[in-house]
Amino acid sequence: MVKSGKKGNIFVGMNTALLGEFDCKADAKGRFMFPSDLKKQMADRFDQGFVLNRNLHQKCLVLYPLAEWEKINQRLAQLNRLIKTNDIFIRRFSGGATPVSADPAGRILLPKPLTDYAAIQNELKVIGSNNVIELWDKTTYDAFMTQEMDLEQLALQVLGQDQDMHKA
Repeated sequence: MVKSGKKGNIFVGMNTALLGEFDCKADAKGRFMFPSDLKKQMADRFDQGFVLNRNLHQKCLVLYPLAEWEKINQRLAQLNRLIKTNDIFIRRFSGGATPVSADPAGRILLPKPLTDYAAIQNELKVIGSNNVIELWDKTTYDAFMTQEMDLEQLALQVLGQDQDMHKA
């Protein structure tokens, strides 16, 4: 990692995690200004563009950096489309996927069918989520974050009981 001199923030390069929670506003045309701190974390990946798609589990959108989308697409291409479940999954998952990129001002246009799916109005949350970026309607995100949840139990289920998890 490279530490920036600005405000002591740590900006990451190449393929490290995307981090942060940012409040943004969409304009009347459905564009939002991509957060500058997140853009710095992406380094050269930002200019390569993105694929925007529906999230499989929540009413939000996922902005895949192009390299991340290509990894998924390679796995999808290996599926046998003659198997009905594969065919349905590929169609449902890929159906709304839309290539997007930032304009010269750093704004990204959100396609209306995708914003309708995620109920994104003009206030949105942009979340660095490891290797992807999530886009949420602010109200929906706030409601999700205030849901009663045992985060400790969830961590144990997802990460296991690895005692070395926090050791340097």
